[in-house]
Amino acid sequence: MAAGSASGAQFVDRVALHVVAGNGGNGCASVHREKFKPLGGPDGANGGRGGDVILEVDTNAASLLDYHRRPHRKATNGRPGQGGHRTGANGGDVVLPVPDGTVVKNSKGEVLADLVGEGTRYVIAQGGHGGLGNAALASAKRKAPGFALLGEPGEERDVVLELKSVADVALVGFPSAGKSSLIAALSAAKPKIADYPFTTLIPNLGVVSAGETTFTVADVPGLIEGASEGRGLGLEFLRHIERSSTLAHVLDCATMEPGRDPVSDFEVIENELQAYDRVLGDRPLSDRPRIVVLNKVDVPDARELAEMVRPEFEKRGLKVFEVSAASHEGLRELSFAMAEMVTRYRASLPPAEPTRIVIRPKGVSSDADFEVKATGDNTFLITGDKPVRWLRQTDFANEEAVGYLADRLARLGVEDALFKAGAEPGATVLIGTAEESIVFDWAPEVDTLAAEGGTGPRGTDRRLDGYL
Repeated sequence: MAAGSASGAQFVDRVALHVVAGNGGNGCASVHREKFKPLGGPDGANGGRGGDVILEVDTNAASLLDYHRRPHRKATNGRPGQGGHRTGANGGDVVLPVPDGTVVKNSKGEVLADLVGEGTRYVIAQGGHGGLGNAALASAKRKAPGFALLGEPGEERDVVLELKSVADVALVGFPSAGKSSLIAALSAAKPKIADYPFTTLIPNLGVVSAGETTFTVADVPGLIEGASEGRGLGLEFLRHIERSSTLAHVLDCATMEPGRDPVSDFEVIENELQAYDRVLGDRPLSDRPRIVVLNKVDVPDARELAEMVRPEFEKRGLKVFEVSAASHEGLRELSFAMAEMVTRYRASLPPAEPTRIVIRPKGVSSDADFEVKATGDNTFLITGDKPVRWLRQTDFANEEAVGYLADRLARLGVEDALFKAGAEPGATVLIGTAEESIVFDWAPEVDTLAAEGGTGPRGTDRRLDGYL
């Protein structure tokens, strides 16, 4: 959501973002050569890792405007490995600064991360691993791999970023009730102020000190009747109240609009807050402590009206403060009352516990690695993270690399699983997903000896005998 002002400045608190992490660099297939040692063994190095895309809380970031203008972000790829055991360089990470209070959701609306606190980080897309070079693939049985693994592609994701202001006290009320003026009078904030509806197009934040307590106050703009149903600007800004522990109703006692008075304004805003509770669920706004601020009592008629309606609010059990943002009357008492409510809320919170990372490793059972499904007459689909990942690493233009893939799949137990599923030689085997897969003609227990010249098992070269 973007809102503009007469000066052309914009505030954005909800954006869709498309991110792509860097691909891993390909491994290198190389053989070391010297003057008297022409086949000195494999020396191809690994490819570099692709760069990550990272969100990081930066208190200097006030809006998501930059991502509204440029919604596509991509990290750089890792460099390929080289001969002489020279590993490819890693791709550069892309760190995206976001305001404090940014919530990250996937395309289904599920919350992935809630970023609060300066420096908090979340890796939104991970770079692909670099492919192994033939030096890393060499073993006692495979002394001279003539292939290397390809780098893995980086993650590609579509997410939604939503900003929810981190403030202790939220000022709610009709447009032109004086909320921005009150913020300016209570704190050092200098919001844009004028005497017409919808002046405030961004949630203004101010820091207030009262005694030993320091807290933040947010001006939530655009609330009118029907805001929870999308009227005015209220629906877009209601999310900025969610993190606040205290609500302050700022009521205009000097309004000249027909049909409006402080009591009816209070009831309209309360109805909108209760309607928005259906969206919140866990921590509804109706449970937050409230105070009533009767504003603009520097106007004689407004002071008289404030004295008339004060008993009505006190009868409802609410604390009432008569203030003037213009003359600063009553602001000291108001700020200390806010500080007391914030302190009481903070004291009610459970003590902070050190962050613990719980690691739950997956079992080693091959059942968790892949699954074989019959999809037709002698046709089978193999799904699973490992087989799909190995496909991405395989250079299908290199027969030895394809053979290495077959060996890996056999060791994983794919051939046994195909036999149990009823597959017969010549079966059509798809590896991947139903929408995107690679097709193979299954020939079980293929002889792994090289076809040409009887050079020995795959990945060996008898010419190396005596050199290694």
